[in-house]
Amino acid sequence: MTEQKFSQKDAMIYSQRVAQMSKALWKAVEKDWQQWIKPYDLNINEHHILMIAHHLKGATISDVAKFGVMHVSTAFNFSKKLEERGYLNFFKKDTDRRNTYVAVTDKGEILLHEMNENYYKSDHGILDGSLQIKNIYGKFPEFLEVMAVIRNIYGEDFMEIFERGFKSIDDSFADQNGELVALYSSQIEKEEETLPELQVAEEK
Repeated sequence: MTEQKFSQKDAMIYSQRVAQMSKALWKAVEKDWQQWIKPYDLNINEHHILMIAHHLKGATISDVAKFGVMHVSTAFNFSKKLEERGYLNFFKKDTDRRNTYVAVTDKGEILLHEMNENYYKSDHGILDGSLQIKNIYGKFPEFLEVMAVIRNIYGEDFMEIFERGFKSIDDSFADQNGELVALYSSQIEKEEETLPELQVAEEK
């Protein structure tokens, strides 16, 4: 730890404030997330893995674990379940035989876009709780200080993937007459043209 320039009492209060706020916020986020994905028979880890694999266009299990903030065994086990349902492919790269990679299948891509299109069919407490701020300031909270803390903990590569995910969503959807419309059909075709030829990994 760097040279201490704060009181122990201030540090304790700060840490406990962050812990309590995080727990309260996560409880609301978890409820929103579960309601959103419930019709698709997915749990939060499975949905998160699908999104990470989609954004990274070929991620190692270690990548999924890192950016999903989960244990490697959790990432692997839930990825296998997604593979069994036809949403993910496991493969090895000719240039990297040590690592196992995952990529979202066409079936998985269609599922992700359908889920995003139907986002507003479930309740969202976090969104409702933020609307007053949006109405006052004209934008949703950006959490710049929180983002800075996360960057200092997890690093720039974590934040790069974090932002890439939202850029991907922005590029994949359009707001037409107040409705969220997916643009996935043509995009899947373009992505297939640029993806490397995959070799299915052998079962462990």
